[in-house]
Amino acid sequence: MNKLIILLRIVLGAMLIVFGLNKFIGFLPDFEFANPEAGIFFGALASSYVLKTVGLVEVIVGLLLVINKAVPFALVLMAPISVNIILFHATLDPANIGPGAFVFLVNSFLIFKYWNSYKTLF
Repeated sequence: MNKLIILLRIVLGAMLIVFGLNKFIGFLPDFEFANPEAGIFFGALASSYVLKTVGLVEVIVGLLLVINKAVPFALVLMAPISVNIILFHATLDPANIGPGAFVFLVNSFLIFKYWNSYKTLF
């Protein structure tokens, strides 16, 4: 089980670094949204500070996960972003929900596995 946790932590971290850096550099092709409302909403986010902020958080969280530092903090920091990713795709762009679902599920699973670190919060 420990090897699975390490693998998921590193894969999630690498994925967040790539997608986070893409928000600054733009090296991945743009998403094709089947729903025009998804494109309008995403365009509004992209033209404001929001996507750059999300990208910065994704890179920071990704680095923390990959180097195995402050992992419980990183997972909590990523939680609202992963919830919004899944909600965006579930409501506006279900065809492209795969990567977002992966981020949400792995983040949730890792929070569960690190639950002892959060006990004092509850």
